[in-house]
Amino acid sequence: MKRIAQFFKVSQKQFFDSVKDEFPQYSDQDVNEMYDALKLPSRATKGSAGYDFFAPFSFSLPAGSTIKIPTGIRVKMDEDWVLKIYPRSGLGFKYRLQMNNTVGIIDSDYYNSDNEGHIFIKMTNCSNEGKTVEVPAGSGFAQGIFLEYGITVDDDAEGIRNGGFGSTTKS
Repeated sequence: MKRIAQFFKVSQKQFFDSVKDEFPQYSDQDVNEMYDALKLPSRATKGSAGYDFFAPFSFSLPAGSTIKIPTGIRVKMDEDWVLKIYPRSGLGFKYRLQMNNTVGIIDSDYYNSDNEGHIFIKMTNCSNEGKTVEVPAGSGFAQGIFLEYGITVDDDAEGIRNGGFGSTTKS
């Protein structure tokens, strides 16, 4: 196996600001405790392709609802690699839990973004049976898989990233 990446926490301030923006109901102490309890993504078994991302807090997602989770995680990876984010297989199967952008794409240069490369995961419960997804704090809810990629022989991209969602197409 190639060892091409490493997960880190974002700074406490970055996590704090992100959680407070999305979930103002949490107290400062709650958010600081969440940060201290953050677990870096990990594989469950030697044969697992996916690195489980763990919920920084408990959440309930009724059918038809969407949530945007600030994971508190960033990843530094070799240049010719990408991290693809998917729902955990069991949650997708049981609840039709889906990523809002179908597949989350974390590029290698995202690590150096203004937001420290903070990975957010936005999901929707598309259950046809009206099921509510219950995710306890610290449990896996998404998975990331590293893949190597290539570029065309005439590629001349020289742009430098400074942002997250859609930032590479902004003028």
